[in-house]
Amino acid sequence: MEHGGSVMRAARQFPDAQKPWIDLSTGINPHSYGYSPVPATAFSRLPEPSDLTKLCETAARCYGASSGENIAAAAGTHLLVPMISQYIFGGRDASSVKAAILSPTYAEHAHACRMAGFQTVEATDFAALAQADLAIVVNPNNPDGRFIADHDLLALSQHLAAKGGLLVVDEAFRDVMNEPSGLVGKVHAGLVVLRSFGKFYGLAGIRLGFAVAPTELAQDLRLRLGPWAIPGPALHIGLEALADQAWQSEMRQRLRAEADRLDALLKTAKIKVAGGTMLFRYIRDDNAQAIYQYLGQAGILVRRFVERPDCLRIGLPAPDEWQRVEAALCSGNWQR
Repeated sequence: MEHGGSVMRAARQFPDAQKPWIDLSTGINPHSYGYSPVPATAFSRLPEPSDLTKLCETAARCYGASSGENIAAAAGTHLLVPMISQYIFGGRDASSVKAAILSPTYAEHAHACRMAGFQTVEATDFAALAQADLAIVVNPNNPDGRFIADHDLLALSQHLAAKGGLLVVDEAFRDVMNEPSGLVGKVHAGLVVLRSFGKFYGLAGIRLGFAVAPTELAQDLRLRLGPWAIPGPALHIGLEALADQAWQSEMRQRLRAEADRLDALLKTAKIKVAGGTMLFRYIRDDNAQAIYQYLGQAGILVRRFVERPDCLRIGLPAPDEWQRVEAALCSGNWQR
């Protein structure tokens, strides 16, 4: 399956493109967190168990969980859905488990459910999730920014819990919202929340994510992940960034201003915005493929969707990239 972020693939597609490439395809914060130097011991020694405990406690305070006992840390949230499913449905024939993912969305969740052997549907109607055993909702959604109210998700989770099911809410882009805590403080037997570190902090390469779950499930996940689930450098950076409330608050304000700037630019370019978050805008435009091709020739990579040819996702440029992006978009040199 195709994801954003493959500049090498784009370079093969557009060999004569302007250099250097500007990658706006990922929805990752272009303002990476400025962490302190990572000590050499983080590379040369295995992490202490107490370091992982401290990371979970810090994540709990940052996200609004009851305690670190409700947190399991992993090298990316994509690892967690199969483990959560095994804990909840491990005693059942996998082919009898009905999984529904509110779509279109991040493709790895449906892939994980299919790999587990579940009956997997990609539902476009929120109400259809009530028929599932396992429901997964990305909220706010990637790639279109669709947002389901927390009280509606909580009601769904209670309905699923009553029949032994589970709702997994992936809040990977929740950090950028005015109320970033989301459903973290409301987890129960029918609700697990996933939080991603890399997108908001602009450090996707360190691979760090969290499950917020009832205590017994979180403990099971930690046992499955093992004592060295998180490498030393990621522990060092995660501990520092998750505790930095001043940076978090200032960054939300900065991203809000830059998202407004991108909106104004797209409006000037007469490109139709259909949704998004503070980290990206979702475009639905009849000229989407022409825009993609034109920007590609200009060395600007945006996210396209093979199954939705009229749609694109455009992330925020870094400070030194705005001028090129503005010049390309405002030229309007694509067929209209």
